[in-house]
Amino acid sequence: MSAHPDILCIGSVLWDIIGRSSLAMRQGSDVPGRITRLPGGVAMNIAMTLARFGLRPAVLTSIGRDAAGEELVAACGRLGVETRFAYRSEDLPTDQYMAVEGANGLIAAIADAHSLEAAGEKILRPLADGTLGTEAAPWGGMIALDGNLTVHLLAEIATSALFAAADLRVAPASPGKAERLLPLMAHGRAVLYVNLEEARLIGHEPYESAGAAAEGLLARGAARVLVTDGGRACAEGTKGMGVIVDHPPQVMVTRVTGAGDTFMAAHVVAERRGADRATALASAIRAAAVYVSGEAPA
Repeated sequence: MSAHPDILCIGSVLWDIIGRSSLAMRQGSDVPGRITRLPGGVAMNIAMTLARFGLRPAVLTSIGRDAAGEELVAACGRLGVETRFAYRSEDLPTDQYMAVEGANGLIAAIADAHSLEAAGEKILRPLADGTLGTEAAPWGGMIALDGNLTVHLLAEIATSALFAAADLRVAPASPGKAERLLPLMAHGRAVLYVNLEEARLIGHEPYESAGAAAEGLLARGAARVLVTDGGRACAEGTKGMGVIVDHPPQVMVTRVTGAGDTFMAAHVVAERRGADRATALASAIRAAAVYVSGEAPA
């Protein structure tokens, strides 16, 4: 693959273990379905989507040197995702995520990303040692950053010279980790991709819609933000340019894990191709709708 990736995806790359049933579920349900094991994690989901759109993504992450890690590296290569800049630990096991989904959406999930958190700033070494950049000559391309990093590391990134020239695209790993992104609110080059629940947590306000959330986060200092709300209206807000809103098409939902990452990746690709705000938002909404419907992307 190219020595100079089109975009760096920093954060979780792990095995997704997903149990899905076509039946509605609740706590205690015991139903038939399918269980899959696929490469996942926020950074990986974004990278895979970018690769499907023809870009050359590379991941900065922690992957163990255990059997699961070797299998994961091989799988990433087959999917067009570069892992040679990843931190490979002898001591830390490869991370994993487990979720259960029914016809009524996500029932429960557990993210075991302890190795990524333990690796900490070691995953950023290629940005500092000259491999991809240095403090004096920082990486100037796009970076997709996920919220599975520690609060301490995200706070460092917010003010680090290593990220001063980057086009930084940021997504929380889950609502439970949304407030980790608060230090990045003041980063003048950061674009936040959040759902409505995450926006409420970051803004400490009960926003009633994606549009209201985008306006609220801009008022709190965000430079740019995109807010999704499942099958309801999505919004994009840019400081000094206001908020625009668009609506997803109605589709049959067959999967939800990874939908937000697909939305983000599709938006990034549209903007790289020169799309304006409205066109890029519409492209992201359309890609996410296709993803949750289970259809093959166009």
